Amino acid sequence: MGKTLVIGAGGVSHAAVHKMAMNADIFTEITLASRTKSKCDDIAKSVKERTGVDIRTGQIDAMDVAATVALIKETGAELLVNLALPYQDLKLMDACLEAGCHYLDTANYEPEDEAKFEYSWQWAYQDKFKQAGLTAILGSGFDPGVTSVFAKWLKKHKLDTIRQIDILDANGGSNDQAFATNFNPEINLREVLQTAHHWEKGKWPATKAMTHKVAFDFPGIGERNMYLMYHEELESLVTHFPEIERARFWMTFGDAYIMHATVLENVGMTRIDPVMHDGKEIIPIQFLKTLLPDPGDLGEETTGKACIGDIVTGQAKDGSGEKTYYIYNICDHEECFREVGSQAVSYTTGIPAMIGAAQFFKGNWREPGVWNMEQLDPDGFMDMLNHHGLPWQVHELDGPVEF
Repeated sequence: MGKTLVIGAGGVSHAAVHKMAMNADIFTEITLASRTKSKCDDIAKSVKERTGVDIRTGQIDAMDVAATVALIKETGAELLVNLALPYQDLKLMDACLEAGCHYLDTANYEPEDEAKFEYSWQWAYQDKFKQAGLTAILGSGFDPGVTSVFAKWLKKHKLDTIRQIDILDANGGSNDQAFATNFNPEINLREVLQTAHHWEKGKWPATKAMTHKVAFDFPGIGERNMYLMYHEELESLVTHFPEIERARFWMTFGDAYIMHATVLENVGMTRIDPVMHDGKEIIPIQFLKTLLPDPGDLGEETTGKACIGDIVTGQAKDGSGEKTYYIYNICDHEECFREVGSQAVSYTTGIPAMIGAAQFFKGNWREPGVWNMEQLDPDGFMDMLNHHGLPWQVHELDGPVEF
């Protein structure tokens, strides 16, 4: 159906590009580019071995707008799928506008020098994309992404309103590493160590990072401790569903992760500002990323399952009063590795990126402008989840959550 340019060659890209190649009727030509071309070549080799599909590779500095414009024009790409770092979102959106290319990403823009998730920078592009007749789809991962589509599907089919929503993200996987993050260590640690905020009665109460803990029995995994965090989809959900009274995001962490992250923060290794070392300027968290395992290399040794979903309470469409639904996916690390050579965390972000791109090429998500996932029709996306490795379940609960 269309030509795709994928930027970024990490674990998420590995999963997404393999799935794109498995859907060659939709993704007729795929180009993969990153700062390090050898990483793209490694993914291309794996794609060829697993699917028989050839993909093009290239080298690109995603912060170089002119170079990205030239690559878009050279490849004839109709859609740019941004699987690079969130610092690069705006530059890639600028390149799409200049080259006349549509845009999709999995995470919202974040300034490199400040750990701050906020959609305002990308929402400011709304008029530019509309006037250019181009579509920009924001946050087509799992969270954000699938969790937002889950909420939209419930509101379309089960609930007239959403009074409260809790997004629960549990990784029950394990590996042989003393300390390893689920995804890019730099982005992961910036995210989990920032002050936790949630939405309640029109305000954003603040909580110190990794201090509000609740035990929850996750389907397919069992009981885990989950911690209150801030996550970007909270901002978009309460904006687009203004009736929401409370919105929270929770993620599970083991005691060893908490201990390591706390120590690293206390000794300054998670700092994002430059420091002088041996006469050279370095950023501690970027140096730490170099030392830690690459999550994209951990697929073969990771076992267990991940479970991510929403618990949503609101007024039922059938007029029966308030109801609560739990909608979720269970994803097996070993099954993901057998299929595409990725662990479940990369898989659960990469496959929704592929599905979001497919919705664009199918014409389901093609209105000019800048859109979050919950603003788009959920049905085609939800159907593809069931057929492309991320089947979902929905169950009615006895009542609202009590935590």
